[in-house]
Amino acid sequence: MMADIENGNVNCVVVKDLSRFGRDYIEAGRFIQKTFPAFSVRFIAITDHYDSLTADQSTTSLVIPVKNFVNDSYCQDISEKVKSHQKIKREKGKFIGAFAVYGYQKDHEDKNKLVIDEYAAKIVKNIFTWKLDGMSNLAIANRLNENGIFSPLEYKKSHGEHYATGFHAGIVSKWSAVAVKRILTNEIYTGTMVQGKREKVNYKVDKILEKPESEWFKVEGTHEAIVSKEDYQNVQRLLKVDTRAEKGKEKAHMFSGLLFCGDCKEPMVRRINRYKGTEKIYYICSTRNRSEGCSRHSISEADLKKVVFRIIQSQIELLIDVNRQMQYLQTKEMNFEDVVGFDKEITRLRNEQEKYLELRAGLYEDLKTGIITQTDFKNFSAIYEKQYVETEKALTRQEDMLKKLFYNGVQSGVKLERLKETMQITTLDRDTLLAFVDRIEVYEEKKVSVQFCCQEEMEKMLVLSEFLSSQSEVVREVI
Repeated sequence: MMADIENGNVNCVVVKDLSRFGRDYIEAGRFIQKTFPAFSVRFIAITDHYDSLTADQSTTSLVIPVKNFVNDSYCQDISEKVKSHQKIKREKGKFIGAFAVYGYQKDHEDKNKLVIDEYAAKIVKNIFTWKLDGMSNLAIANRLNENGIFSPLEYKKSHGEHYATGFHAGIVSKWSAVAVKRILTNEIYTGTMVQGKREKVNYKVDKILEKPESEWFKVEGTHEAIVSKEDYQNVQRLLKVDTRAEKGKEKAHMFSGLLFCGDCKEPMVRRINRYKGTEKIYYICSTRNRSEGCSRHSISEADLKKVVFRIIQSQIELLIDVNRQMQYLQTKEMNFEDVVGFDKEITRLRNEQEKYLELRAGLYEDLKTGIITQTDFKNFSAIYEKQYVETEKALTRQEDMLKKLFYNGVQSGVKLERLKETMQITTLDRDTLLAFVDRIEVYEEKKVSVQFCCQEEMEKMLVLSEFLSSQSEVVREVI
């Protein structure tokens, strides 16, 4: 419209009322009082009985800005009320989106509730299963396209939903690695409602801002889960590591994304040595493979499997034994503080707290004796206070973890049934690795270190094990 006005093609603008013309009172006022008169354009607002051609400028010079301001304030008020209402719904775990996420549909009886879409949910399950099997996001997308599976956009269109998105190119939307990743990283598939990831700047600006995860609205158990929390967490770990498959294959190798050099911390690379019809698979440090920056750290895949499997089984045996002792422990009156004495990390953090309290207390004496100035006192106080608070948070986390295990047993920290199942297997497979292992480091002389997914919980279990071993009565009863 402005182009037509500037070109002289429009000499009159008619609106129903001022609120329809513009609700930003500053912008609306600029057009009515400056822009239109400058281009000799007549402006009419019917229900407000305003006509710039006949209006008395002495009376309307104040009335028009006031009306525009009222209209603007009304918009702001409505916007705040809508946001407040949406916030309440989000906090209760009610779905407020216009379209249900792929794999779900809105309940016909309650539009704020999600129910499973059986067909799409099956596709979602397959995507998670294929990822856990070692397939890359691109390989998953290719398989879906080859099988003629509609992408989320095309699936919605096929069901008559007028859904539009910027995440596609071309007339027909296909599955892509990005689309697969969006599904794999969406916690909503675990039965947890996740909303409020983005928001508009304000009611006047359409720009959308991404919000930090700490400000998202998360409510567990609001709808039926499509994948388990354990599978979801395992997939998140996989997405952080390298799971590229060998050329011509869909699935990654057993140790893909999990194996690192113990010295330079760089990934190990897989090599195949073929000789007279036989092949030997081994791993070497990627740094050494590129340059002389590190040693080989060479280890065969066969030896690595044996060592890692032995470490996993040894750890599982220990955890099951600790759980057996814990069951007895819960029948006796034991003091939690006695257990804490065996936890070196908690003891260290408590000592650190005491140190910061003493340092802060000493500042008063230093200030009184003139050793430090008032400015120094404030600066050092702030530093010690910050360090004390950080230590307090770490201590609370460590104590809560130990208390949970002390009062509820090993099963509160790890999947005990999964541990028992793993004890029955005779060879190592990728599923077992993904279930328990976060990182494997290889050192010289084929020394191997395994970092478990629930490493901190396991360390706390070792604390319990030391405590239980110190209780001669417990040991006699259990044995």
